[in-house]
Amino acid sequence: MEYQSDPSSSTAPTNVSLGLRGHRLSLEREALMELPESVLLCLFPNGVVLSAQRQPRLDGTQDVDDGEDVYFVDFDAKCLEFVLNFFATARDAFYGPPQGPRRNLSESAQAAANNIPNPLFLKQAIIVLREELEYFAIPPKGKFSAAADSFIDEKHPPTTADEVAGTDEAGKPNKSLLQLKMDCGKALLERKSIFTALQRNVNRENNVAEQHLIDMLCMSGFERDDAWGYRSLEPNRCCIASIALVLLKTGITHPPITLPEGETVRSSVDVNAQQLATAQKLLLFWRKPARKCWWDATELTLDEGTDQARQIKVWARRVWTLELSLI
Repeated sequence: MEYQSDPSSSTAPTNVSLGLRGHRLSLEREALMELPESVLLCLFPNGVVLSAQRQPRLDGTQDVDDGEDVYFVDFDAKCLEFVLNFFATARDAFYGPPQGPRRNLSESAQAAANNIPNPLFLKQAIIVLREELEYFAIPPKGKFSAAADSFIDEKHPPTTADEVAGTDEAGKPNKSLLQLKMDCGKALLERKSIFTALQRNVNRENNVAEQHLIDMLCMSGFERDDAWGYRSLEPNRCCIASIALVLLKTGITHPPITLPEGETVRSSVDVNAQQLATAQKLLLFWRKPARKCWWDATELTLDEGTDQARQIKVWARRVWTLELSLI
């Protein structure tokens, strides 16, 4: 993804303000540029020109009080905050305090990268895994009435107060079907396990490549029972967006940032060659997000434990995006 600065602006602001679905979030340009490529593509699908887009005042002048650019994007503010917080924590854990000895790695990384072929020695590596789950609820044969909040027997037509889940003459979903979709979305939202759906697909189709993907991710930082770090329903869509971030296990152990009194700092790093070889495979996804898409059918139990409990079949289209970020 390409970014451009406004050539007419010699003193571009250091901060960027994002309008995220009614929430305003201010962040440094450096933090913005370090975001995963897949997240940046969601924020700026057509690329971004780093020039001011300030909102005009009623008198026609621009609001320049805060000196920040304003970009309005269709993205979840809490999801972006989750990513920014994880990156900030990972950066501090790897490089240490501003005056610490390891900060030199960050400052010299760009120049040193020309001499050291493996950037994993110089930067903190983070695995970024995103999922977009579009779901399609199939109304049951025992039709559900939103008005009566109960099942309607097919042999007995609904009363005028009842509404069978379905579509109207124009093909638009009625209130009962909309409620059914919302209930299915809430039920899917609680299924937070990362690998359950993909493992189910592996077991069904005996897909060796997918099993290898799971194994590689679990050797590189994930656990097989891991849950999504952030997961939410997209507004006005039958879609759930999820993201998980983990530190890449590189097999590289740098000297500790701080040592107990009396101990000397070792200058070399320890390397686990086998783990490093596994980590290097994920360098293929650095700045090059890879996507995987598959269909998955499952059954949900809505209102479980109540008189209105019912089984709903749901088709889901899952799109995974995998990439590696170096900060």
